[in-house]
Amino acid sequence: MDKTVKILDYGELGLIDIMGSDDAIVEAARVSYGKGTKQVSSNRSLIRYLMRHQHWGPFEMAEMKFYVKLPIFVARQWVRHRTASINEISGRYSEFDMSEVYRPTTFRKQSQDNKQGSSDSCFSYEIQSYDKSQTEYSILLNKGAAKELARIVLPVSSYTQWYWKCDLRNIFNFLRLRLDFHAQYEIRMYAQAMAKMVKESFPLAYEAFEDYILNSVTFNGSELRYINWDIVDGGYKVTIDFEKAKEELGKRELNELRMKLRHVAQ
Repeated sequence: MDKTVKILDYGELGLIDIMGSDDAIVEAARVSYGKGTKQVSSNRSLIRYLMRHQHWGPFEMAEMKFYVKLPIFVARQWVRHRTASINEISGRYSEFDMSEVYRPTTFRKQSQDNKQGSSDSCFSYEIQSYDKSQTEYSILLNKGAAKELARIVLPVSSYTQWYWKCDLRNIFNFLRLRLDFHAQYEIRMYAQAMAKMVKESFPLAYEAFEDYILNSVTFNGSELRYINWDIVDGGYKVTIDFEKAKEELGKRELNELRMKLRHVAQ
């Protein structure tokens, strides 16, 4: 199996192999599950129950292996997800292709309320240092410098490649974090491509992931103290004590509460 999509300018995400299916998740949960004895509808119900109650073990019985070509600065974010097997191209043995460097011409400005994120405001700029890095890398190699040392001049926008194998539980955790709009745009593009492949390979599990994790909203204990639920004519009336919340919650927490409420109201 080899399904590859292009990402960014020279990036790629390829689905190389799959172990298991929705049935494998169900089999692991039931243990004594006999093929043909259960309907698809009951499989769906069980998978949704597992996801809803965060019984993650059965989701670890399924795995996916990807080929990924990505800028080094994206790779450094990616490896924060440590529960996976990775085999990466080595700059000690292979020469980097400096004609393939991530070259954005539009740069997002720093967010004013998020120290590690960007805003929607942008400006145009063409990076000049890439060509110098490529020249110096070539000079060092031509002079006989070891590849493991010559690579120090390469920018983090250079592309690296690896195989990434991960179980479905931890793939869902990767997607939960990297599909979020707070995630950096570049890694979000890879997550969106991966999500489509996961959905095609595990449709029942992905449906449950969308419903109970990706598109869900969770209120923590401090937030619930300011939300009043009243039963009115068989329904519910929700009121928020924002004045009290302003006094006791930090600015970021208050903004997060507002965002959750907007999501629920949509």
